[in-house]
Amino acid sequence: MTKLSVNINKIATLRNARGGNRPNVVQTALDCERFGAQGITVHPRPDERHIRFQDVYDLKAVVTTEFNIEGNPTPDFIKLVLAVKPEQVTLVPDAPDAITSNAGWDTIKHKDFLVDVIAQFKAEGIRTSIFVDPVEAQVEGAAHTGTDRIELYTEAYAHNYHTNREAAVKPYAQAARLAQQLNLGLNAGHDLDLDNLRYLKEQLPNLAEVSIGHALICDALYFGLENTIQLYLRQLNY
Repeated sequence: MTKLSVNINKIATLRNARGGNRPNVVQTALDCERFGAQGITVHPRPDERHIRFQDVYDLKAVVTTEFNIEGNPTPDFIKLVLAVKPEQVTLVPDAPDAITSNAGWDTIKHKDFLVDVIAQFKAEGIRTSIFVDPVEAQVEGAAHTGTDRIELYTEAYAHNYHTNREAAVKPYAQAARLAQQLNLGLNAGHDLDLDNLRYLKEQLPNLAEVSIGHALICDALYFGLENTIQLYLRQLNY
């Protein structure tokens, strides 16, 4: 079974555009769980332009499924994660001004840094995942950091899916096989949607979890949140 973790950043973006508390980020997370999601993901950034640090504390108090905090492990981020102790932390090397995540880690170049950060989280019982491109050398490098999982950055797959899905998924399938050989758990995320999700799952049988936000929230505007979550779950576990 592949778990669906709903990234609720876009709910916070909408709330912040007007001020106040509509839509309610915490209530949306609870609704996602009630509608079948097996996890909630947030990606707080230094400028708090969507998820705020206080949101993370508020969500930790009520989320009963897997809580996944992703982001660049700056000192403030590390402090937040160690205080909240989510079930999973996903390390993403995004710049402070990045609109969205746009690259995986160079696990070879940044090995020493990642080893140190991951050790801090694992000492507190927090499962770790590293955001990586589907490059075998980077997957192998991740295995030397002590991480529990990797999250494959699927933007390239999504971009090329409608042109040639077999070619688009090939490097991901290769990376997934190597991760399994190296005893790394496998997550995936970025630009996954109702069109491309099932084929990715079919080609990556060891896929443990996907994190989906933007497309899912957009679909919810048309189909409703409950129905949309069920549609995504059907693509994963058909």
